[in-house]
Amino acid sequence: MKKPMINVESFHDGREGKMNSRRKFLKIGGLAVVGSSLFLYSCEEDGITDEEINALDAKGVNNKKVFNLGKGDLAILNYAYILEQLEAAFYTEVVNGSYYEGISDAKEKQIITDLWYHEVIHRDFFKIVLNSIAAPGRVAPDLNFDFSGVDFGSRENVLTVSRILEDTGVSAYNGAGKLLESTEYLLIAGKIVSVEARHASAIRDLLEPGTTNFASDEILVDLGGTGEAYDEATSPQDVLAAVAATGFLETKIIANNIPTA
Repeated sequence: MKKPMINVESFHDGREGKMNSRRKFLKIGGLAVVGSSLFLYSCEEDGITDEEINALDAKGVNNKKVFNLGKGDLAILNYAYILEQLEAAFYTEVVNGSYYEGISDAKEKQIITDLWYHEVIHRDFFKIVLNSIAAPGRVAPDLNFDFSGVDFGSRENVLTVSRILEDTGVSAYNGAGKLLESTEYLLIAGKIVSVEARHASAIRDLLEPGTTNFASDEILVDLGGTGEAYDEATSPQDVLAAVAATGFLETKIIANNIPTA
């Protein structure tokens, strides 16, 4: 029986195709964010059998073309690990870029440095946890990312992408937390999402000095019509597809068995 496969990969129809995809996520010049498009996505209805999935898993950690998240809590942990790899890779590019090199405000430079440290720690933490509970072929490999559409010399472009990534991280953890069976993993996810939320707030402060916005209206929801706003929770499938639309991730992710409820 064929199963649908979420296609999470960069577009391979040339640089122009990649750039057009990214424009749905952000304007390349960093002048504006296409806000709602972060959660618009498309899925490719490719088919894949259980036998094909097993064959892909057998390739182990060196298979960077396609990866099967797995089932249950393992799938959620792999999903979080992939997102943390993305953020860590982005901030590594940031601290090696000319924007970071030219930051004159000590507070701003410290914030960016701290975000880089935090995301690297999150990434390495998930790698250790996953390798302690799963065989190598079941753990997401060290992935490659393509950030060629980001201008790491532009403060506005860097901070705009950073805000989107941090907002996505918060929404992703909120959406995935309820899917975890282990209370220990849920506790860890709760701690990490609080850090991601503080990151999002710090970036907003850099983009809009003097404001007190912890989060923006476009990512807040009013649950039950109470008038109280909460950070949005987004399903793993929607987040993965949104990441696919950026073209940053050069890997297909099989998410057939990731929990949905």
